[in-house]
Amino acid sequence: MIHAIYRHHWKFLLTLLSIAGSINIVTESASALNITRLSSLGNSTNAANNFGAEIPAYDPSSRKLFVTGPNNRLDIADISNPASPIPLPSIDLSPYGAGVNSVAIQNGIVALAMEANPITNNGSVVFFDTNGVFQSQVTVGALPDMLTFTPDGNRVLVANEGEARGAIDPDGSVSIINLSAGVLNATVNTATFTSFNGQENTLRNQGVRIFPGQTVSQDVEPEYITVSDDGTTAWVALQENNSIAVVDIVNAQVTSILPLGTKNFNASGNGFDPSDQDGGVNINNWQVFGLYQPDTIATVTIAGQTYLITANEGDTRNEARRVSTLTLDPNVFPNAAQLQLAQNLGRLDVSSIDGLNAQGQYSQLFAYGGRSFSIWNVTNGLSPVFDSGDDFEQILAAFSATPLTASIFNSDGTPNSFNSRSDNRGPEPEGLALGSVRNRLYTFVGIERAGGFMVYDITNPSNPLFTNYINDWQLGDISPEGLLFIPAADSPNGTPLLIVANEVSRNVAIYSVKPVPEPSAVLGLVTLGLAGYSLKKRGNC
Repeated sequence: MIHAIYRHHWKFLLTLLSIAGSINIVTESASALNITRLSSLGNSTNAANNFGAEIPAYDPSSRKLFVTGPNNRLDIADISNPASPIPLPSIDLSPYGAGVNSVAIQNGIVALAMEANPITNNGSVVFFDTNGVFQSQVTVGALPDMLTFTPDGNRVLVANEGEARGAIDPDGSVSIINLSAGVLNATVNTATFTSFNGQENTLRNQGVRIFPGQTVSQDVEPEYITVSDDGTTAWVALQENNSIAVVDIVNAQVTSILPLGTKNFNASGNGFDPSDQDGGVNINNWQVFGLYQPDTIATVTIAGQTYLITANEGDTRNEARRVSTLTLDPNVFPNAAQLQLAQNLGRLDVSSIDGLNAQGQYSQLFAYGGRSFSIWNVTNGLSPVFDSGDDFEQILAAFSATPLTASIFNSDGTPNSFNSRSDNRGPEPEGLALGSVRNRLYTFVGIERAGGFMVYDITNPSNPLFTNYINDWQLGDISPEGLLFIPAADSPNGTPLLIVANEVSRNVAIYSVKPVPEPSAVLGLVTLGLAGYSLKKRGNC
């Protein structure tokens, strides 16, 4: 019997992958997934055929897929047959705002986040029905980005990033739109961060990352929102602040800001490759800390405990500096000259506002992003449960190490950019989706740079199991942004689906997600070894 492959068994895993080429490790029979590409909407080689770009949403009643698209439009497709989707007329959104940033659907209502021009002005949320008929529009905060419905559909929450442009820096906030009286009578309450102004130093001491000279309300830029099952609490990613805000939805109030802490890249299982000029793949431990800085977040309740899942992308605001340009504390880094070589840490982007001592030297180095996904218990506060460590880079390295598979390790999605992102956040996990298949819970994590998505069985949150890595760059998929899981009960063909919107290639891929048939625990290795060429066989045993 082949036992489950846990994340510290990488030597065994890499040996297997060097034989197989395609990454599809089946950890146990209950976890095994057969993920098959059914179709794709859009064609990056022809702008007229572009479909979507960033965020997908699905309406089970009409069986329509809605995707935010380029040129300020909403693209729509009938996916009644997921293997042969039919593009429908798009909606021109230019009458409603300067750009669309996100879409969400519930109970036949389509909600869209629209930014203003200039971007520092208050934006809006516009509502349509699923036939594309305008319903209403309400004003929210500056630069509304991600938005989501509460489970009952009575409220829409939108993250108002409030990004600065020049001397203008609007406050970040979370607007809560009440639809209980109908979409034509929508009202807006906004949860602000102004009550935290004046607490900047206290919050910094707690680990909340606030830029110098900024108030809390100016500095926070809400990125992504996830809502509790009962619709009363929201958790909001404050990416640049490396923190999570907790929002009381009913009272439209930010109740706390919780720091995520840092990842020790010098700990066992937490290695990374920090250089694009080291001659190849070199995943090692380094005297560096990672700021988790998640983009997409999601919540799930398991056995009475609420867990937050985060895709630890990392982000900057022009404060990044290469290690080679910094003055390092000689007491902490006696080998500074060696570390600052280009093939070591010299090329790595780190924060210039964190880690400074009283002498103006850097006694700690903080890189952007965890290069991982994490699970946190948020039932009471926030406590770490699991982090995928260096899994993603190890998997990408294995995927790039076989004779049959091109080298895409820490790339921009194609072999000609091999290793080019190692000095700058590496794989950059950005999007994620959660979904249940045969009573097991999975997370699908999009790898923005190298492309494709990682799949983990997180049924046991303290011990997730890696099951699949799918990358179809050879079919033109580059830079997954938004991922959407459609459960079997809502799927047009009765099979769970995964929708992946690829930002750079401007196309949307549709995958079916099925459990590998019982019996027995097995290790699935796909023939041919090219993930892009094994579409119909991927995941079979």
